[in-house]
Amino acid sequence: MSRKDRVIMNDDIQVDEVRCNVDGGESLGIISIDEAMEKANELNLDIVLIAPDAKPPVAKIMDYGKYRYQEEKKQKEQRKNQVKIVVKEIKLSVKIAENDVAYKIKHAREFLEKGFHVKFRVFLRGREMANPEAGKAVLLKVWPMVEDLGTMEKPPKFEGRYYNMYVLPNKK
Repeated sequence: MSRKDRVIMNDDIQVDEVRCNVDGGESLGIISIDEAMEKANELNLDIVLIAPDAKPPVAKIMDYGKYRYQEEKKQKEQRKNQVKIVVKEIKLSVKIAENDVAYKIKHAREFLEKGFHVKFRVFLRGREMANPEAGKAVLLKVWPMVEDLGTMEKPPKFEGRYYNMYVLPNKK
């Protein structure tokens, strides 16, 4: 556990006085740590240091187990609601035949209809590197075949031995 994640509570609190609040909104003001501990024991709750760097430090009297459970539940809900972006990659070459293009476009269209992002890649081999614009031409030839289902994120871009183009699905 990192220092930031560590919770200072109950007997671990090493300060003389704290600004104390009770879970539910009641403020006890600045009191000694002994008084705060008595109040916490009286209510059968924990005392947790919320802001240890403040002057004076801020402590809260609460049920720590219940608080932790609610925080974990909140984080689990956030993870569940996260949108997972799936990127499907379609590999092409400079010398690709028309029927191969049609086959790959068919798959790309299916991916876009399902809401996946599609990354078109043209790999340049050997002497094809002398004329990288040929790779761009292949991508620009493919683009009109999928433009009704998606939007081009950026124009085709040359990266290393590849020409890449990202197509995002249209919002429904």
